[in-house]
Amino acid sequence: MKKNKRIVSIIFMGLLAMLYFIPAVASTGTVNINTDDKAQLVTLKNVGDKIADRIIEYRKIHPFEVPEDIMKVKGIGQKVFDANKDRIIVKNE
Repeated sequence: MKKNKRIVSIIFMGLLAMLYFIPAVASTGTVNINTDDKAQLVTLKNVGDKIADRIIEYRKIHPFEVPEDIMKVKGIGQKVFDANKDRIIVKNE
């Protein structure tokens, strides 16, 4: 009986660890700031719903030409860009 409880505890802890690490792994892909939807944009560090909406509105009028252009969006400065520069791509698909 104790052995079964121990196995269940180990499995439970493993599942908890997986749930903790899955978002970190899932957010390592690239984000196309010209075409990706809001759900993808908010995976960028320090980009929430409001900033994602601003990115979407900005790109309707001024499509991004280089990743650095994201700093033209209100609320995104050098620190946010630096935290995400390895994930941001710009393509007009």
